[in-house]
Amino acid sequence: MKEIEKIITAYNRVDWSREQAALGIVVKVEGSAYRRIGARLFFCSNGHWTGGISGGCLEGDALKHAQKAILNNKPSIVVYDTTEDDPHQIGVGLGCNGRIEVLFIPIDGKSTNNQLEFLKTITNSRQSNVLIQVLNVCEGNHSLQGKFYTTSDLKKLAQATQIPLETLEEKIKYTYHRRKSKVFKLENSKGEHYEMLAELIQPKIKLICIGDNYDVNALLEITNVLGWEVHIVGKLRKLSKKIHQSAHRVYSLAEISTIAIDEYTAVVLMSHDYKTDLTALKEFIHKDLVYLGLLGPKKRMRKMQDALNEVGEQQDLEQLTHVHGPVGLDIGAESPEEIALSITAEIIAAFRNRKGGLLKHRQGSIYERNHF
Repeated sequence: MKEIEKIITAYNRVDWSREQAALGIVVKVEGSAYRRIGARLFFCSNGHWTGGISGGCLEGDALKHAQKAILNNKPSIVVYDTTEDDPHQIGVGLGCNGRIEVLFIPIDGKSTNNQLEFLKTITNSRQSNVLIQVLNVCEGNHSLQGKFYTTSDLKKLAQATQIPLETLEEKIKYTYHRRKSKVFKLENSKGEHYEMLAELIQPKIKLICIGDNYDVNALLEITNVLGWEVHIVGKLRKLSKKIHQSAHRVYSLAEISTIAIDEYTAVVLMSHDYKTDLTALKEFIHKDLVYLGLLGPKKRMRKMQDALNEVGEQQDLEQLTHVHGPVGLDIGAESPEEIALSITAEIIAAFRNRKGGLLKHRQGSIYERNHF
């Protein structure tokens, strides 16, 4: 979401009376590549560009194709294939033998019906959204290539492609359920084939941090770099001016029960005060959270376990998969900054359903396939 926000900022600055623009989107990935489906590059005819579709090896060539999209006023798909070791192939720096497809589409800044205008409406949404992008057309309506549809436009997409609405709805539900962007091929009754990308755009992670000591500053700095929505709970008089300015919102301890929770919320208890963390634990233990982290040694968490049992809260904290205590990945973190890195890495792993181990020990592909 952070990259999308940067692109929207660049989009809002375009002087459409003098300039034109195009958008490049990674729509397929096979094998190894630095960026995944949904990576975007926004190019303006004045030469400025924002975002990226690779680690830097493709951007030069991609800008040329963005220029072509502007000049031709027509979408196109460009394939970068390094599955064979060819030092003369553009994009040799993709990674270990990767193949990606990039859709380049001209952007009409004078129209409210373009993809970036839609993305503007969901940047602050706390719900997932699916954007449907028509990629390739075989024997069908070729004018649909490069067009996008939202879930509220499914009837229009069904009419344009003559693919049953129920089929499209089924694919959208599947994408939401798997929480993965997917490329799929559909055929209508006339034998026409349409290849589409159902891109899942998830909201930024919302982090609720219970704490007001100096180590909160380190956590806030790294999460701001990541583009997360951070809410700080603590003693207001102890929280620095920088925290008040950088956090999305600041709460007193008395307001803890008023904080909204959704499926993209993580909570970290790091007040360094046992009673405060225990009170917060009682507040959040029954919430439907992906991640609940407790700073401090395991014996401290077990003490909290005993306190919960004494008041009839029969919760086995060590058996709850969303509870992480001690908090963070085991990287030997010592400084506040290293601890913040350890915590944020574990939160990302939890939301991506990963264990957070060494990649060199992972069996198979680093990323899951995005086709079905």
